[in-house]
Amino acid sequence: MSDAPPASCRILYIDDDPGLGRLVQRSLQARGHHVELAASGTDGLARAQAGEIDLIALDHHMPDRTGLELLPLLRALPDAPPVIYVTGSEDSRVAVAALKAGAVDYVWKDVQGQFRELLGEAVDTALRQEALRRDKERAEAAVREARDRAELLLREVNHRVANSLTLVAALARMQTNAVTDPAAKDALEEMQARISAIAGIHRRLYTSEDVEAVELDAYLTGLVEELQLAMKASGRDHAIRLRAEPIRLATDKAVSLGVVVTELVTNAYKYAYPAETQGEIRVQVMRESPDTLSLAVEDDGIGWTGEGEAKGTGLGSRIIRAMASNLRSVLTYVPGASGTRAVLSFQA
Repeated sequence: MSDAPPASCRILYIDDDPGLGRLVQRSLQARGHHVELAASGTDGLARAQAGEIDLIALDHHMPDRTGLELLPLLRALPDAPPVIYVTGSEDSRVAVAALKAGAVDYVWKDVQGQFRELLGEAVDTALRQEALRRDKERAEAAVREARDRAELLLREVNHRVANSLTLVAALARMQTNAVTDPAAKDALEEMQARISAIAGIHRRLYTSEDVEAVELDAYLTGLVEELQLAMKASGRDHAIRLRAEPIRLATDKAVSLGVVVTELVTNAYKYAYPAETQGEIRVQVMRESPDTLSLAVEDDGIGWTGEGEAKGTGLGSRIIRAMASNLRSVLTYVPGASGTRAVLSFQA
């Protein structure tokens, strides 16, 4: 960007000394500025309120009000121009008060006659700074607008993805009802649960103000309810108890965690309790440390240590290992007196 001040700048000089005002006017006009004069604070405020002023130079001593009394009124104007404070007082407290009240600079009226040159330099500097500030505000506004537009588009994408996944889950459910082979039914039911776990993430994202993270407790509550309804419909009826702290988790990690919960809860439904026996499945998500989260899924069934050949096709175990790898972790089984307790610790 050029170091030169913006062209055709309109400056308002407020001073009750008409002779000095004309000298300042000629000096600043020689620098290429258009200068208007106001002989009192009241006249200056009225002219500033009319708008189209790029900068104001304001004298301290005036008969109707001081510059310090006028300065807050000028700074409160819509799209207020920068103000340079002019004072003949050698009391530095006046200059400090002016700067605290919003002036961008101050100039002393010295007796050696350098005042007009110093004022001209201060004006050019203030105009350059104001141009930079406005350019920065425009750039930041453009960035905010682009970000808001991108977030809106991302929410729309999540909405469409959630709808598509819900449709796929419904098709899987229809296919489940159409087949008679028990193994095929189980496979379709498990696939439907996996699809629903991922669809739940996208539903949370398009209804949230933050498209980068998910409220984990709310997401898992909805996921557990869907799992319980699906398993009950398939003839398995076990209570699921969820205890989840209010934690915000990045979207990609929430997807992996949701799939792990789905697999572990489904395994517990299928294998933890003997036929015709009801039991409880507990899901807990808590913060172990400021940077570490812990997932635990446990039951009071026949128990499994994680060793030996997995029941079923083993696909669920492979999926769990893949999702745990995404979380840079490994699922472990904690030995106990009865039942199964699977634990996964990972970085939040």
